[in-house]
Parts: sequence; C-alpha cells; structure tokens
Amino acid sequence: MTLPDDFDKILEAAHQVGQKLAPLAAGVDARTGDLREPYHILAEAGFLTLLVPRRAGGAGLGFADYWRVLSAVGFHNGAAALGLNMHNAVIGPLCESAESRLPPMAEEFRSWLFDEVVNGRKIFASAASEPVSGAKLSGLRTRYRRTEDGEGFVITGEKSFVSLAGIADYYAVPARPEDSDDPGRISHFLVSKDDPGVSFGEIHNLTAMYGTSTANMTLDSVTVPRFRLFLGIEGLSLPKVIREPHWMVAGYTGAYLGIAEGLQQAVVDYLAGSPKRAESAVVQRNVGLIAARLHAARALVESAGEAVDLGRGGARANTLIHAAKYTVGDLAAELARIVVSICGSAAVSRSRPIERLLRELQYGAVMPAKPEECLEYLGKAAFGVDLRDEKSFSW
Repeated sequence: MTLPDDFDKILEAAHQVGQKLAPLAAGVDARTGDLREPYHILAEAGFLTLLVPRRAGGAGLGFADYWRVLSAVGFHNGAAALGLNMHNAVIGPLCESAESRLPPMAEEFRSWLFDEVVNGRKIFASAASEPVSGAKLSGLRTRYRRTEDGEGFVITGEKSFVSLAGIADYYAVPARPEDSDDPGRISHFLVSKDDPGVSFGEIHNLTAMYGTSTANMTLDSVTVPRFRLFLGIEGLSLPKVIREPHWMVAGYTGAYLGIAEGLQQAVVDYLAGSPKRAESAVVQRNVGLIAARLHAARALVESAGEAVDLGRGGARANTLIHAAKYTVGDLAAELARIVVSICGSAAVSRSRPIERLLRELQYGAVMPAKPEECLEYLGKAAFGVDLRDEKSFSW
C-alpha cells in the first residue's frame, strides 16, 4: 500500500492502523499473541516507507512529522511503535541524505535499500548492544575482517537486546576491525537473518515490551558481501552518531510519548466509569496535572523534531533532542504515583490496560541515552563543551 500525500491523511491512517494494533497488545504482552502480526499489519499499510523519499516510492516525512506518526501508533500499541522505530532508526540517516549526491558505491547502497523497503517490504533493525558494553560503541567487541578475495567481510561477535529478533530481514551490526582497537574505526554492516552463522536466542522474558521480540544474536563468522557495508564506507559510524545523534539517542521518544498519552486516556476512561470519583476536585486536579505534563512534553518533542528538520546535527537540535528524551523518559515515575493515587489498586491489577501501560512506559527511562546521560549532555552544552568532539563522550 502507498501512503497518501497529505500528512493529515497519513496521521489519520496511523490511528486507523493503530485501531488494528490495539487489540493485539494485551495478547502479545501475555505471551499468547503472534509477535509477527503487528509488523505484518504495519508493512501492509505502507508504514515501513514513512521516511523513504517520495521519488523512491515513500512518504518522505521529516523527523518532526515522523515523531507525530510514531506517537499515534504508540498511543494504540507501544511495542509495535518501538519496533517500527527500530526499522526507521536504521534507514532514517539514509532517507535524510536523499537529496545529497553520494559517491557511486554509496548511491548504489542507498538505492538498493530503498528498493528493499518499498518493493520488497523488508524490515530493518539494529543489533548494536553487547553483553558487557551495552549500546556504547566505545566498548564494542564485535570484530570484522575482509574476505581473502576482498569482496566481502567476515563478522564475529555477540549482540544483546536485539529488537525484532527473527522478525526483521536485515540487522545493522556495528563492528570494529580485527587489527584495531581505535574507537573511531567502527563500521556498520547489514546482516541478513538468513546469512549462515546468524542465530538468535530465546526472546527475553522482560517485565514489559515482549512485543518488541528482543533477544540475543550470535554472529559466528558471518560473511556479508561488500555492498552491505553501510554506504560503502568503513569507519563512518562513531562520528555520525556523535554529530547527528537524534536517531540513536531519541528516535523512539515519539513512541513513549504516545504510550504516555494512551495511559492518560485509559485513566480517564476508567475514572469516567465512576461519576462520583470523576467529579472529585482532587481527582480532576491530578488528571489536570497529567495533562499539563503531557502537553509540556509534547511541545518539547515537537520543538526538538522541528529543530532536527531545520538544522540536523546543529547545537540547538542536538540539545533539544536530549532534553526531549529526558523529559519523556522521566514521565513514568510521576505518572505512576499519580495514577495509583487516584485510580486505586484495582485499576492497576495485573492484566488491566493501565497496569500494562505503566510497565511499558517505565522502559523509556532505561533505553539509551539514559536520563542521567541526557542530563550530562545538557550540562556540557550549558558549559560550552564542544559536543561535536568524540572525546567529549563515553560512547
């Protein structure tokens, strides 16, 4: 399916797709639903092409509008929104470079990827985190070497917390050369789930977000052809993440904002069933506090998204996305306190929508960049630290 040209219609389509995704959330959370079905629905509706430029058959959305669509999906099904963002976080940097001329090998890579997404309906995901270092590229242990004929690369390593494990068709795998410990010489490769030597562990039994299909990934001397080196350039990864961090740091922020707004709606729906409680001034003030926090968070998220569209990689954009990530990630604790106090324990008992949404929302604070890392970034920005210098980070 091709998405409409008008953004308001795309946003309307997001809510229509969300209504198909919403009934699936509880079953997947309870381990009884089909992990693949939400992503099949998103692919059939054309949502894999949100960022792909129009000339290549996609919707051509900018970062701000993408965040708006992602929050609409997250309102209905948070895990599906996170999985969708994982796909777009991989292809997003290429989509943003769509109007830039690239070297021939990079042009071929970009055209191939767009065709895989638009015509092949292929799903992409990231396999960056590792058992010891997490998502910090400076501690990366996965290694690669060139094949003897020079026409490919052999990758060996272990990845942890890989979302869309076994569901995505390709995984963006960062690795460093076997003969170097230089943190700046990190490259990304697209590894197919069908490449010999690729295997996945059991889906992690997390307290929430089971629907992201997250598991460990093993790469046992996996050979990938040269054309699957990201943009055909070695050593590009770390400088790109440092200078344009919006995808790695905060791409999924829109999804968590949508989950928070879904929680607010679930609370209102629950309280509306008890007119006396809903008429209480104390309850109304607390619901008003939730609304105020969410309005402020949305305003910051939208400002950050627009700043990325206007000046990707600039100081204002990078500062705002860290502020947005922190603000949305910090919502969980406060909203949990308010919701429990005004709804009571019955509303947050296991298997109820409010309880599930509270569990899902808390994961916004543990995904990188974590709140303390966002605050450190904002503090460095305030002190005038050069945040385009790789030495300023622990990544």
